[in-house]
Amino acid sequence: MARPTGHSGNRQPLLQASTSRRSLLAGVAALGTLGAAGCSRVATASTTEGGDLLDRLRAAGVVRLGIAGEIPFGYIDRDGRLTGEAPELGRAIFKRLGVDRVQPVPTEFGSLIPGLNSQQFDVVAAGMYVNPDRCEQVIFADPDYQMLDAFIVRKGNPKGLHDYRDVVAKKARFATGTGYAEIQYAVDAGYPQDDILIVPDQVAGLNAVEAGRVDVFAGTALTAREVVKKSAKAEATKPFAPLVDGKPHVDGGAFAFRPTETRLRDAFSAELRALKKSGELLRILRPFGFTRAEMTDLTAKELCGG
Repeated sequence: MARPTGHSGNRQPLLQASTSRRSLLAGVAALGTLGAAGCSRVATASTTEGGDLLDRLRAAGVVRLGIAGEIPFGYIDRDGRLTGEAPELGRAIFKRLGVDRVQPVPTEFGSLIPGLNSQQFDVVAAGMYVNPDRCEQVIFADPDYQMLDAFIVRKGNPKGLHDYRDVVAKKARFATGTGYAEIQYAVDAGYPQDDILIVPDQVAGLNAVEAGRVDVFAGTALTAREVVKKSAKAEATKPFAPLVDGKPHVDGGAFAFRPTETRLRDAFSAELRALKKSGELLRILRPFGFTRAEMTDLTAKELCGG
């Protein structure tokens, strides 16, 4: 996004809210075509202990980033340029690692982990939440941000929806994004999974709320507050922590790597720690709506349940 089954996160200066879903997808498709034509697969399965992908990326001078077209986490802007929280951070860190160029490989959020493990790209750079299910499939750097959830609702929040328990109690019509962690949070609160409307992203979620097709769309606090900025019909609720096993839970988003590539993950994490310590991380993320409140000391180990 920013999700157990697929951001906010949920998934991510931000692309103007007036940008249409169609123009955003057109940019993604165009860059995806360029990516496919401009670079053959750099990576193959590593055979050395800890992986040798970092060495191969340095030799090639380019790293392929899997993105999901979600503002502000990773997307193509109006000028056809790859940007967002994760790509800009990826640029900074990989440059420090000796890899000068990043190349986007757009895909759906739910296809990011399969695409990574089938070597369609080298790293997931999509603000992906770290959780135990995903930790069984990929390895994560430590989170570069933390995030609460929020709802998109009609102006005035007529149903008084402030958390998932409210959605269940008031039998609200509920929507969230493809592969979002919010699916499981709603189900855990007692919402029937078959009744959840799954839409592509927060723009589609906003449209569903504005059109009255649903009462609420759930996503990250950041995506919710940004996408409603120019809406005359919808607003974002106050951020809240979803309950996991009855306790408030704060999510963290991070870069994901293939399980064999521990050397690359560890080198990436070392540079990320340096950026956190210097304050440079916040400077990189601030243009995308991140604040000091989203900075975090959470670790991948604790979010993986280890």
